[in-house]
Amino acid sequence: MLANTDIRTTAKEKGVRLWEIAEHLRISDPTMTRKLRRELPEREKKYFLNIIDKIAAEKKNAAD
Repeated sequence: MLANTDIRTTAKEKGVRLWEIAEHLRISDPTMTRKLRRELPEREKKYFLNIIDKIAAEKKNAAD
């Protein structure tokens, strides 16, 4: 089973790509993928989920 499934699922549901999260964090795509290989601490998960929400909102606003 993949680690950080909640982050991956939320990003997919909200139409946010992992590379967009990486770009927001100013890290490379491979670094982002490596971060998600092992289960993150709850605090860091919340941070990632907040970023996903922010990116999704920006995309929605750009579409309107």
